[in-house]
Amino acid sequence: MLEFKEYDNGFFQNESKLETKKMPLTTWDLYGDFLNQLNKIISDQNQLQLLAAFNSWKTDFNLNKSIDIDTVVVVTCPNLKIVFSTKNMVRMNGYHPEEVIGKSPKMFQGEATCLQTSKEISLAVKNQQPFDKIITNYCKNGSTYQCHIKGFPVFNKSGELTNFIAFEKAA
Repeated sequence: MLEFKEYDNGFFQNESKLETKKMPLTTWDLYGDFLNQLNKIISDQNQLQLLAAFNSWKTDFNLNKSIDIDTVVVVTCPNLKIVFSTKNMVRMNGYHPEEVIGKSPKMFQGEATCLQTSKEISLAVKNQQPFDKIITNYCKNGSTYQCHIKGFPVFNKSGELTNFIAFEKAA
């Protein structure tokens, strides 16, 4: 027993000399939020890698570096139906990925959306060309936001169009 008492005294003396700061338990919430976001990003990266492998994408994108907390990634089929969206979409416009799958990206447009910009995007998509535009989109609650979209056609290794991919940020 004497050995443990000496150990406890030594530990206490050493601990009292350290300049550690105690943090309140509320910081765990911040850590938990960060960890939750990180898990969603990793899950999105894995799903996007599977989609790329399934469709034999031939692309110069580094898909793992393309997904972050602020960038929403939306993938459509050649017929412009959404087949994938990152989970952080809900932070940008209130929609969960499962709510947009199978729908057209035009679902985010409305009265305040610039028709000219919309036509320019449509023309780029029709011509299978990349585009970089800022457009007024609508949130699920009806409010608007400026969305900076970088869109690209994605081809497979045989050169056939398989998907369109858009990297979106609130501008």
